[in-house]
Parts: sequence; structure tokens; C-alpha cells
Amino acid sequence: MNSISDILVRQKMFENELPPFPEDGAQGLESLAKMIDHTLLKPEATPEAIERLCAEALEYSFGAVCINPIHVSRAANFLKGSPVAVCTVVGFPLGAVPTATKVFEAERAIGEGAIEIDMVLSIGLLKAGMAAEVMEDISALARAVHAGGGLLKVILETCLLTRGEKILASLLAVEAGADFVKTSTGFSTGGATVEDVELMRRVVGSPSRVGVKASGGVRSLADARTMLQAGANRLGTSSGVKIITEALHE
Repeated sequence: MNSISDILVRQKMFENELPPFPEDGAQGLESLAKMIDHTLLKPEATPEAIERLCAEALEYSFGAVCINPIHVSRAANFLKGSPVAVCTVVGFPLGAVPTATKVFEAERAIGEGAIEIDMVLSIGLLKAGMAAEVMEDISALARAVHAGGGLLKVILETCLLTRGEKILASLLAVEAGADFVKTSTGFSTGGATVEDVELMRRVVGSPSRVGVKASGGVRSLADARTMLQAGANRLGTSSGVKIITEALHE
């Protein structure tokens, strides 16, 4: 693992000149449904709404459902034996809880049937220049999630970050062992943008190394296509049914 000083050097290099877009960075529409995390994170979501979400995920062959931790057990039971993964969120939506709390949330969720964890990084610490603390926060989650056989995505909340901070956050996530970097929670001042997705893809490299999840504002087939062309290989959206319906009509 590179030291923090090495990472900061790479951040400055990338601020001046980004690596080239990886040759296998752009994703096609061939397996669109599998790249969709069918999402319902509204606080007012009822158990019945979660079951409808799961039923839609089965019907449309989505890759995962993304739900709040309180619903993980229900979703896991509903989807048991199916190829649809259960994804949940940790430290959500602010990222402003201690690492031990995030680890507890992740371990409990995995114990209840989640196999993908979307954590919010410690945004305030990143903006304060506390790169070592941010990386350890992500590393602790990566160790816990991988020990449980799961996959870790790190939500950067790009709308709150400068370009340099987005580069640094992406580098730290890769070095800490994350499987994906993700743009947004959908609960802050903005969602995914083409510019941010392309920036993250160029920083983290090939999808075979680290994934990029575009989340927030992906509401149509045109949005999905744009994000995939920019380098995303996972989409977090509550409009999955609409997107696949549009694709089928095409």
C-alpha cells in the first residue's frame, strides 16, 4: 500500500494531468439491468414498499436492490436463492459517525444477508486534509466487508468536494481496498455528473480494477447511457423500471 505522502504526490500529478481514459472504461448497454442497483432509500419507505422493490428487481433482473439497513433482513429473505444482491448503506447519508460505528453497521448488515455495502466517507475529515484518517476509515470497512464475503463501495458525495478532493478521495478509496467509488448519496445538493464520473474513472483506472457507481439523478435511458459512456459500470437509481422499459421499447 502506498504511503499518504505518495498518494498526495499522485493527487497533485493528477490535478495537473489526468491519466488517460482506460481502454475498457466505457460500458455498453448489453447487460444494463445487471448494472442497476434498484434503489429505495427514502426514510418513509414501508416494508411493503421494500417487498415491491424486490419483486421488481426479480422481474427486471436488476443486479441489486439498495435499501436502508432496517430492511436488509426482509429483502434478503425475499430474494433468497435469486441472483439479485442485497446492498445497504453505512454511515448514511452524512458519513459523520465514528469508524467503529460504520464497522458495526456493516458487520450487522452482512450478518443479516447484505453482500454489498455502500459507505459514506468522512467528508469533513477529507476537506480538513486528514487523509490518513480517511484512508483508515475506508480500510477498516474494507477489512470488515471483505471478511464477510462482501463488496465495498465508497460514496464520495462529489457535490461537496473540489476537483482536487475528488481525486484524493478516489485515490484513498483505491489504496484502502474499496471495490467501487460512488458519486453521491442522493440526499445532498447534487447527484452524479458526467464530469465527475469521467474524472473518477480516469483516477481509479480500469473497471476490472475498481468500479465506478453513478448515483443521483439517473432517471432515464439517456441518463444511463451517458453515465456508462463516461465510465460508470454501476448505476444507483430509483428509476430502473423506467430505464429498462425505455431500453426494451428501443
